[in-house]
Amino acid sequence: MSEAATPKKEKKDKKRKSEAAEITPVAPPAESASAEALEMQVDGEKALKKAKKEKKEKRKSVGGAAGEGGEDGEGGDEKKSEFHVPLDAISPIASPLANKKLSKKLFRTVKRSSKLRQLRRGVKEVVKALRKGDQGLLLLASNITPVDVVSHLPLMAEEAKGVEYCWVLSKEELGAASGTKRATSVVLISSIQQKRTPKEGGKPAPSAEDIAEWKSGLDECLAEVKKLDFSAGIKY
Repeated sequence: MSEAATPKKEKKDKKRKSEAAEITPVAPPAESASAEALEMQVDGEKALKKAKKEKKEKRKSVGGAAGEGGEDGEGGDEKKSEFHVPLDAISPIASPLANKKLSKKLFRTVKRSSKLRQLRRGVKEVVKALRKGDQGLLLLASNITPVDVVSHLPLMAEEAKGVEYCWVLSKEELGAASGTKRATSVVLISSIQQKRTPKEGGKPAPSAEDIAEWKSGLDECLAEVKKLDFSAGIKY
């Protein structure tokens, strides 16, 4: 091959390399790809946190009305969430049944009693307290099924001394008032004050003002329950 052909061959090789360079895609740097992925991950986490926050605020606005208001749930917004119970869910033996006005007083007293540890909650605990001679106010939920779970308690209250009873509409509302998220079938507000010695580092003993306020509310509820007509049937 002649020397004149060599530069021509080199020129063709350069042309082929330039064409190959134009066709072959250039991969982006690894650093820019990882930075973009990191940015997308951060944006996703922010969006998730924002969604959780909005969901939490929505729950508070809809279902948090029961804990709003004053120290014992009094005052505050009047448009509180209510528990609706259909008429066919009310037990036929739920008599006397407290009306809405009396129910508010009863639930307020239940809240105070729970804070002062004067509340017996649940069938087993209430039966045990009644057998020991505890006195006070027995509240039963009218929408309990089967009703046999609590049907013996009114008779126990009638046989006991110093115990009044009535029915309230909703087991869910009774549970909320007694400080639990679960529905509650029955509670006993004990009128016999329990003497408790505060433990070191624990909650302080209730003040005389708190006890007097609770006692006054309980006496008022007992007086109104005694006036209820047991033969009138269900009226709500």
